[in-house]
Amino acid sequence: MQQTVEAIYEEGVLKPTSPLIFAEHKKLKLIIQDEEDKPADILLLAENVYSGLSPNDVEELELLSLDRSRFSRE
Repeated sequence: MQQTVEAIYEEGVLKPTSPLIFAEHKKLKLIIQDEEDKPADILLLAENVYSGLSPNDVEELELLSLDRSRFSRE
């Protein structure tokens, strides 16, 4: 079972902002993501999309991505 929930970290304890669907004392695995870092991570990824590619490679990729005929199942 999986649930995504926001939480506040306060006095050394994570406090969910909405009810959890799990039973008390259930052992869980947490992946914690700082919401403030999210836009910066996306910008960093965007900056590096074409990293290491030649201008010709970039142009070819952009043309391929704009060619809508490649998105049909025919």
